[in-house]
Amino acid sequence: MTNPLIAPSILAADFSHLNEALVAVDNAGADWIHVDVMDGHFVPNLTFGPPVIKAIRDSTKLPFDVHLMIEKPELSIEQYAKAGADRITVHAEACPHLHRTLSQITECGAKSGVALNPSTPASAIDHVLHLTDMVLVMTVNPGFGGQAYIPTMLDKIRAIRNKAEELGLSDLHIQVDGGISATTIAEVAQAGADVFVAGSAIFKSQDYAQTIAQMRQLATL
Repeated sequence: MTNPLIAPSILAADFSHLNEALVAVDNAGADWIHVDVMDGHFVPNLTFGPPVIKAIRDSTKLPFDVHLMIEKPELSIEQYAKAGADRITVHAEACPHLHRTLSQITECGAKSGVALNPSTPASAIDHVLHLTDMVLVMTVNPGFGGQAYIPTMLDKIRAIRNKAEELGLSDLHIQVDGGISATTIAEVAQAGADVFVAGSAIFKSQDYAQTIAQMRQLATL
C-alpha cells in the first residue's frame, strides 16, 4: 500500500473564496483536491460543473480528484477532463456500461475511479478492478457534506483490498469519503484505505496544516 493521501473536499469550503481555500490547503500539505459534482438527480443536491472547475484550476498544482455523483456521466466526462480533472470517479450505480465508461475516462487522459454507495456490495465491481486506478467507498450516503460516518463500511473496504491483493492489484487506491476525521481515519486505514477525503474536518478546523498532519499520522499508525 502507498502512503496515506489526504484529499480535502471543497464542498465544505467557503464557496465565495474557493481560490483562497485551494491555496490554503495546498500550503497546508494536502495531496489532492476532492471536487464533489452533484446534479440534483443522482443525488439530491447541486454543486460544481466544468466551468467552476476550469475557473479554479490555476489556483493549485495539486491533482483535481473529481467525483461525479451524476446520472449519465459518460455524456460529460470529456468536459470535466478538459476543465482540469486529473482523476474522474463515476458511480457503479449510474453506469450501465461501466467497462466502457472507465475506458472513456482513460482515453480522456485522466485516472479512473469507481464509487460505491453504502448499499452496493463490494462484489459489484470485482469484474472492473483491473480497469480502474481507484475504488471510492462511500462511508455516508452521497448528496450532502457533514454526515455521520457509517462504520459498517469497514467490511467493504477490507473485501475490496483483499480482492485487489488476490488479483495482484497492489497499487489500487481505495478512497473513503464521508465523516472522515481524526476520530475515524485510523480504523478505515487499518481496513485497507489509503486515500482519505475530508471536508468539514479540515475546512472547519482552526489550523489546516495541523489537522492534515494529524490525520496523516493517524492513518499511518
